[in-house]
Amino acid sequence: MDDGIKSALERGLTCDITTSGRRSGQPRRTEIWYFLIDGRIYITGTPGRRDWYANLLAEPRLTFHVKQGALADLPARATAITDPIERARVMTAIRQRNDWYVAQGHDLDAWVSGSPLVAVDFE
Repeated sequence: MDDGIKSALERGLTCDITTSGRRSGQPRRTEIWYFLIDGRIYITGTPGRRDWYANLLAEPRLTFHVKQGALADLPARATAITDPIERARVMTAIRQRNDWYVAQGHDLDAWVSGSPLVAVDFE
């Protein structure tokens, strides 16, 4: 990965991801926020079911589309974060960096127990 893309990832917030539909196998593109925490990219959302998350659980390969600061389509693999301690650590860091998540009215326990959370590793 070149330095321009790395720099864009460090400064960015919004990306698109393309997943494979868990039933159809068809590509599904979704705009979403991502967070760089301790050198690793994470994707989450508010508590509740999310199609993009269900798709990644069924097929963890995705395309991560960088669209702020650079343009790139990066092949990647998602890993669901299921350990409660790791989930709490990452969710706490995300909430500290983005007031929008706090403003949604869910307490940290609700985020940790009910939100989708994946780490993204580029291939």
